[in-house]
Amino acid sequence: MMLVCAMSIAAMSVMAQESGKNDFNYEFTDVKKIEATPVKNQASSGTCWAFSTISFLENELLKAGKGVQDLSEMWIVRWAYYEKAIKYVRMHGTINFSQGGATEDVFAMWEKYGIVPEEVYTGLQYGSKTHRHGEIEAALKAYVSSIINNRQLSTKWLEGLNGILDAYFGELPETFTWEGVEYTPKSYAEHLGLNMDDYISFTSYTHHPFYTWFPVEVPDNWMWAESFNLPIDELISVIDAAIDGGYSVAWGADVSEQGFIRKNGQGYAIIPPFYKEDKSDTEEARWVELTAAERAMTISNLTAPVKPTEITQEMRQKAFDNYETTDDHGMCIEGLAKDQDGNKFYRVKNSWDTTYGYDGYLYVSEPFMKYKTMNIAVNKKSLPKAIKAKLGIK
Repeated sequence: MMLVCAMSIAAMSVMAQESGKNDFNYEFTDVKKIEATPVKNQASSGTCWAFSTISFLENELLKAGKGVQDLSEMWIVRWAYYEKAIKYVRMHGTINFSQGGATEDVFAMWEKYGIVPEEVYTGLQYGSKTHRHGEIEAALKAYVSSIINNRQLSTKWLEGLNGILDAYFGELPETFTWEGVEYTPKSYAEHLGLNMDDYISFTSYTHHPFYTWFPVEVPDNWMWAESFNLPIDELISVIDAAIDGGYSVAWGADVSEQGFIRKNGQGYAIIPPFYKEDKSDTEEARWVELTAAERAMTISNLTAPVKPTEITQEMRQKAFDNYETTDDHGMCIEGLAKDQDGNKFYRVKNSWDTTYGYDGYLYVSEPFMKYKTMNIAVNKKSLPKAIKAKLGIK
């Protein structure tokens, strides 16, 4: 489950640019690159969950020998709005209704409604060449709220909902012809050959027992989809095993962080030191925690790569419980790299077009991955044997 896009892309970009004010540049060397489809652009839409997971599934098709596919994110988004509206009305407006979503939204919509190529369904029927969902969200939220306020549902409210969705995204094709063959969305999904049951979501928090399933309690998880709970070191082992086996990883993370940096044509994510040596009031040095301002100053005054910070399970949990780790953004992990000091980084595809970072990619340090990952999704075939055993997978 990827719990993402609670924050606007513009806000994240401004935050990231402001957090890196020095002229120091990281130097990254790719160690492992997963074969992947091109970077896309979610533009002014909170649909990173769809872009990242569709990218992940397109990579799965590449690995399966199906060639480069360009699949429609908006087909999935349109159906997710529909299902989300039904649940919002059923819950009397007490759950989240927004542009955000989760990895499992894509798996569920694909399974229920199929998929189509991007060219068949662009979702751009409102006078824009790029995705802009502010008005769409506002119109849908006003509509479903009015339905709830009427206190008794009419027999036509779903037709009204579909009318709004069709107006913005386009009418849903029952059949289409692709490469000389006629398909339905369901038969096209069958033609592609991916099994959504092959994909498993993992997380790592201590407010539920390890090696059990639970829905991560964040607003964008409107489906209440469950993830399997692992200790953080085992979660990292799942990521590393996938990459080592040539698989990409769908990644849900918190990026509203001082260490998520966009500057000088770069894009990277680091965790600044948490402690400093303090001799001010004692003869023997002691270690005290840095304040948020001191951590920000550390980042602003970088002159060398940050030394990896040890991230504990307790640190992760505290950040989640205190709303310091939030469901911001979804991306796709597609390789490994190292910085000029040999520190481990993950090569991550974003969906902010190729003008972001390194032609649309960024590099994420292992401490950042440990600290700010909310969940991942991987192909179960890529799992280490020990994790398969815990899941009962042979």
